[in-house]
Amino acid sequence: MKKLFVIMFLFVVVNFFAQEIYTTQDSIVCSKKFELAAKDSLNKLPIGKVIEAIGKSFIGTPYVAHTLEKGDTEQLVINLTGLDCTTFLETVLTLSRCIKKNKTTFEDYKNELKFIRYRDGKLDGYPSRLHYTSDWILNNQKKGVVKSMGKEIGGVLYNSKVFFMSKNPDKYEILSKNPQFLPQITEAENYVNSAEKYYIPKDKITSVEKNINTGDLVGITTTIEGIDISHVGIAVKGDDGHVYFMHAPMVGKHVTLTTEPLSNYLSKNSKSTGIYITRPLEVK
Repeated sequence: MKKLFVIMFLFVVVNFFAQEIYTTQDSIVCSKKFELAAKDSLNKLPIGKVIEAIGKSFIGTPYVAHTLEKGDTEQLVINLTGLDCTTFLETVLTLSRCIKKNKTTFEDYKNELKFIRYRDGKLDGYPSRLHYTSDWILNNQKKGVVKSMGKEIGGVLYNSKVFFMSKNPDKYEILSKNPQFLPQITEAENYVNSAEKYYIPKDKITSVEKNINTGDLVGITTTIEGIDISHVGIAVKGDDGHVYFMHAPMVGKHVTLTTEPLSNYLSKNSKSTGIYITRPLEVK
């Protein structure tokens, strides 16, 4: 028992100083995904098809909210046994890029996740995390990870502004305790608001879905003030030509693939206004 305690203590200390939080189970899940990829030779497929296969392997995984909000300092949090919509998308994209790079150790996964999750790939405190999906898209486009497809596939200008975090710091525990972070959050919001963005209104999705690929990343645009994208997931093209939506939907649910086309799914949500399509780029 004493030996076990020492091992566990060392594990926690190493992770603390490395700014990482994860469990042994997370590393096991990661290894199993890479084993699946090797068995099915996923590295030979286009990145979109890899994303589809890895995403489907997570179907049934429970939804867990606020998985990244751990402790008083920003750390690389990994939770592969419970996902929210953002961590589902990040996890699948990260694993898929590792598979395409033939870099399939848990250490490779951690490095790639950090590169995707943080501004310019550098973990440097809470403000360095790409909190807004639109900021995440812009920065990962800059890093050569994704390409925004709205304008190219027939979208229209999206003029929604982001300001929710800076105007509501009390809703974020870290921000409420660290008001010195607010200028950096506001700077990120201003950057997003200065960018030209395009989206597909939800009543136009059917007319452009032929231009949406399996594995494209889908952001659901919203009427909520101060937020431009409220939910994310992955596009899966059905045999019928329609686009379906793979996502981690809400508390009490689990990762799922809709049984109805994305356009039908969104028509039932009065707060959703359309979709923002981002395409993962092939790994060079």
